[in-house]
Amino acid sequence: MRLKVEFTTEPFDLDEAPRHAVVAREVAQNADLDAVDVGPFGNTAEGGADEVLAVVQSLLRRSLDAGADRISLQVTVVDAEQGEREA
Repeated sequence: MRLKVEFTTEPFDLDEAPRHAVVAREVAQNADLDAVDVGPFGNTAEGGADEVLAVVQSLLRRSLDAGADRISLQVTVVDAEQGEREA
């Protein structure tokens, strides 16, 4: 099974990326995933279920430790034959 996770950490800072946002992005970028897209207000990562779920656990723990007070995420099952469906 393939999964896609979309995530955002808060609080926002429009002048400079807060430490918790940088940490969350680093977790995704350094993971063994097939695709990672980093944006100014949200990020996505895609890969095998085990890898994506491990990233979710790590980014939750590390972002909270780095000062996030809210983390929003959505996990979607990616099925090449039927498109995407919510997990």
